This record gives sequence, C-alpha cells and structure tokens, in this order.
Amino acid sequence: MISETNTEKTKKLIKKSKAPIIIKSQSPEYNRKILEYGHFDILLLDITKGRDKIKYLDTGINHVLAKIAAKNKVTIAIDLEDIRKADKKTKAIALARLDELTKTCKKAKCKLQILNTENQNLFI
Repeated sequence: MISETNTEKTKKLIKKSKAPIIIKSQSPEYNRKILEYGHFDILLLDITKGRDKIKYLDTGINHVLAKIAAKNKVTIAIDLEDIRKADKKTKAIALARLDELTKTCKKAKCKLQILNTENQNLFI
C-alpha cells in the first residue's frame, strides 16, 4: 500500500511496485492527479473523515473522478475496518457516504470494492 502525499514520489513508487498496487487517498487534488495517471489497481478511500456540504455528502470521489477511474480501470475501495472502529455517529455518517459513493460509482460504471483488512479478505 502506498500512502505518499507527493504525487511525483507516488508515481515513482508505482513504477517500482508490483501488482496489485493499492494507493491510499489524500486530498481531492492528489486523487485527481493520481487517477489521471492511472497505472495502479486500487484507490483506497477513507470515508470516515471529510466535511459534508448542505446537499452533498463528501465521499472523496465525485462523478468526474469516478469517470476517470472507470476510464483508467482503477477500482475504488473502502476499508470496513475504519467503519467498525468508529463510534455510532461516525458509523452512521460513513454508511450514508458509502450509499452516496455507491450511487456515484454505479452511474459512472466505476468498480467499487469493499476491503476487510482485519482478515485480509476482499469482497466485491
């Protein structure tokens, strides 16, 4: 898993890494640059953090980024362990964001994967 915050260093790490390559999401600008670059398999989102708008839940991925991910064959992933460890209010917000993310990915025909890092299992 690559969790570098600099896009140029991340691109170098992607070139050196072997498949499957998982990148942890950072800021929206970082996510866009990395998704446009492509050449990796999974972008891991943290939906427990973020700031929601009045009429929009901030999932970290909007419809434009979802289309770019679909074009470059990058899978968007969510870690269930982050949701499990959160308190009740944060869990409710995270599940609402997951619902919003599911709708966005479905419209853009982007792959969405749910990871369970506790047992190292993958669910589709």
